Amino acid sequence: MNMLSEKDLKGVRVNAEPGVSPVRIDGHMTVPALFRARCLENGAEVAHREKDLGIWQAYSWTDYLTRARHIGMGLRALGLQRGDVISILSEDNKEWMYFDMAAQCMGAISSGVYTTDSAAQLAYLVNDSQTKFLIVENEEQLDKYLEVADQMPSLLKVIILDPEGLHAFDNQNCMLLDELYDLGRQHDDEAVFNAEIDKTGPQDVCVLIYTSGTTGQPKGVQLTQENITAGMEASLYGLPFQKRAEQLCFLPLCHILERIVSLYTPLVVSSTVNFAESPETVFDNLREISPHGFVAVPRVWEKVYSRVLVMAQESTALGRWAFGQAIKAGLARADCILEGKPVPGGVALRYRVWDFLVLANLRRMLGMDRITRGLTGAAPISPELLRWYHAIGVPLYEGFGMSETSGVATINLPDSNATGSVGQVNPGIQMRIAPDGEIQLKGLNIFKGYLNKPEKTAEAFTEDGWLRTGDVGRIDNQGFLTITGRIKDIIITAGGKNITPAEIESRLKFSHYISDAVIIGDRRKYLTCLIMIDQENVEKYAQDHKVPFSDFRSLCRAEPVLALIRREIEAVNKEFARVEQIKDFRLIDVLLTAEDEELTATMKLKRATVETRHKALIDAMY
Repeated sequence: MNMLSEKDLKGVRVNAEPGVSPVRIDGHMTVPALFRARCLENGAEVAHREKDLGIWQAYSWTDYLTRARHIGMGLRALGLQRGDVISILSEDNKEWMYFDMAAQCMGAISSGVYTTDSAAQLAYLVNDSQTKFLIVENEEQLDKYLEVADQMPSLLKVIILDPEGLHAFDNQNCMLLDELYDLGRQHDDEAVFNAEIDKTGPQDVCVLIYTSGTTGQPKGVQLTQENITAGMEASLYGLPFQKRAEQLCFLPLCHILERIVSLYTPLVVSSTVNFAESPETVFDNLREISPHGFVAVPRVWEKVYSRVLVMAQESTALGRWAFGQAIKAGLARADCILEGKPVPGGVALRYRVWDFLVLANLRRMLGMDRITRGLTGAAPISPELLRWYHAIGVPLYEGFGMSETSGVATINLPDSNATGSVGQVNPGIQMRIAPDGEIQLKGLNIFKGYLNKPEKTAEAFTEDGWLRTGDVGRIDNQGFLTITGRIKDIIITAGGKNITPAEIESRLKFSHYISDAVIIGDRRKYLTCLIMIDQENVEKYAQDHKVPFSDFRSLCRAEPVLALIRREIEAVNKEFARVEQIKDFRLIDVLLTAEDEELTATMKLKRATVETRHKALIDAMY
């Protein structure tokens, strides 16, 4: 298998205007047209897999096209029209993909709803988008609909994917997936289906991605066919996927990163998507699949790192020594690679020995033995963590993108990498830094606007048409972008010092005892910090050091644990100027999940909410 090279990208434009020179991928200007062509071309080859009763089941490209057509024709029979919205409330699975593609093929718009959203949030999203069809995964998600059913007048029908526990359920507004398939087969007409695909143009809106709502109600990011194809085209320059490669889909498909990686990019490279059973089984599924590329948010990479350290600590004295020597050998080699220097013969030989004895087995155990390149994005990651992954033989690179950029906008590559940066801008995208330090972007991948929010759309763009990302950064003389924080997160201390907290927080999170951190200090005399500990690793530390605790709250209040976190903070303080050092801290002593308002569905802390909820802890530090 050969990696896609830059020369494989045909027609990557710079300074192109929307609608003037449409994106063409293998001659196709829209996702549905490319989808149809790939399915017909690949036929019986495996398009995706999903577990059924613990056994991986394969589905062909022909299955993919047929199921999408039957769903599309079934929805059409129920009243779906071009431009209507369908909303999908489900964990990742093949049906998520079928409904997304069916909607696009029929000229409709697909919108994802996080399974962690409440019933009230579901009602807001359905009403804001005027959703006509709601797809719910199971009884749990159906209950959310039933709780607010009378508040969503736009809905024509609710389709239930999993009927388990619903045998006696009878509601005229709901139907099972099998019933929709039957309806689609009754109205199946390939000519009509193909005609709908052919009607779709580059400027048609096809996807709604709702923002996480950290600063108010979620906004619906409208992405056109041209936005998606431009995002696919530019992302292929840097995404770590090969032709016929195996992929693992596990991040929420509501998120633009997973949508591009697992739904749209496979249409270009004909890769095989394997759907994780659940968020809890990701690491088991990773070992089973051994994907060729792996894309994840920093929290996942941090979790793998923490698990490896725990396993190393639990091994024999000889095992710990061997692991330590292997990591030293790997770091020596990684430093040369990351600095763009040749690896000395002695360093290379030492690495090969320890790779054979330890590291190759570690990669197999993690399911990362076939990974040619890993990608991290959506939040800052510690440069030390990138270095560690290179040391164990998993080249990990950082990129940057947002819903409004239809996926990845900048990325580091093996032959053009600057650790600590988020890479160089992808082909076809322009980038500049505004006088106030804001990163601004322009290109065919930039979204059309926010649904029903013209004022917010106007605020998102400069007068000359550049997207305001809201991020602060700098570009070096080689074009590498370093993000230093969010404009709204900049801390101005009582002494007038401007501090961007992201870099400090990222460095703190490299500690395998710290899961997350929020730096406090705006209009205050000094910096403090709220810490979320890593439950698994801190519990292991407490058990090893005979620290008594009965639950998570008592663990957070144990003096030896506080001393442990204090040492971790003191070590980080040494890397920063005096004004940037943390003077005090408090532990958040409740376990947060995506259901909590303090976390987004992608497990990022909502700074403003955290500061409001834990005001008493913050005040106590001053």
